[in-house]
Amino acid sequence: MMTIRLPEETEKRLSKLAEDTHRSKSYYVRRAIEEFLDDQEDYLAALASYEDYLQSGKKSISLEELEKKLGLHDNKH
Repeated sequence: MMTIRLPEETEKRLSKLAEDTHRSKSYYVRRAIEEFLDDQEDYLAALASYEDYLQSGKKSISLEELEKKLGLHDNKH
């Protein structure tokens, strides 16, 4: 169990949203925290993958180089 203090304006907005949608304030706080955690976990996973890539020493190529390599380059540009 956790208790949090919100700025007055945030509390008013949350209360209005809960009242207008007939949901509890806890519902919206829980959803916001879950979405934040999902985003942070995704970010950390992507950062770890990027760091692994950098440490691997692999070389990247541009999209244009890849298109040329695959014979997909459009010479109209």
